[in-house]
Amino acid sequence: MEWTMIVTLYLRAYESRSQHSILDDHFAAEAVDRIDYDFARMKRYLRPSSNQFIVVLRAKQFDVWAADFLVRHPDAVVLHLACGLDSRALRLHPPAGVDWFDLDLPGVIELRRQLYPERDHYRMIGASVTDADWLDELPADRPALVIAEGLLMYLDERDVRQLLQRLTDHFSGGELLFDGMVPWVVKLMKIFRWGIRDGRQLEQWNPRLKYLEETSPTAHFAEIPVPSMRMVYRICNAIPATRNYNRQFRFRF
Repeated sequence: MEWTMIVTLYLRAYESRSQHSILDDHFAAEAVDRIDYDFARMKRYLRPSSNQFIVVLRAKQFDVWAADFLVRHPDAVVLHLACGLDSRALRLHPPAGVDWFDLDLPGVIELRRQLYPERDHYRMIGASVTDADWLDELPADRPALVIAEGLLMYLDERDVRQLLQRLTDHFSGGELLFDGMVPWVVKLMKIFRWGIRDGRQLEQWNPRLKYLEETSPTAHFAEIPVPSMRMVYRICNAIPATRNYNRQFRFRF
């Protein structure tokens, strides 16, 4: 199992068990209980009491944006790219008219099917985001919400450009939600391949993409129920380098 996928799941599950959970992702907690993995060892390594909040604040913001889109478009098509073991399709309780597609590599989807069974208007697709064929299976004439959480920074710039072009060519309109690292973080951490300095650069790449807004997990420090960690995140939010190293973006197309 991919390390980053399991870490993200575990931190969401850990946070969901707290008395004042931000994300309240009990689906993640149930999944952790069912997966055969040494989570006790992971707990010793991760120090989840401090690291949980960066993950859940990011996820919460995407949930807020997604829920708002679904209120405005109850007949939408939702495409969650590189979904991992995220339970957003369950957490948000989408309207009956929404068709939701979760996409990830075949091995990930195989595990997802053991944890989150498919149901009406919900489908899992096992494929790479850089493949071209799977997009033809999705409706193109309805409002589309594309979520790329924790994905684009792992792709080469060429693959990012091509993916965004394919998405805007296929769908008639909608919104794109994604997060990205600033270039200096990409240079520092070789696991990443693409960084974004200014969200509006995507408008230059693709004229259909229109920048709407951006934020960062630290901007929501007030939601943290633990006073000591709330203060840490408040300080991080006051420093541009720590506030902006990972940002979340919302675009219209």
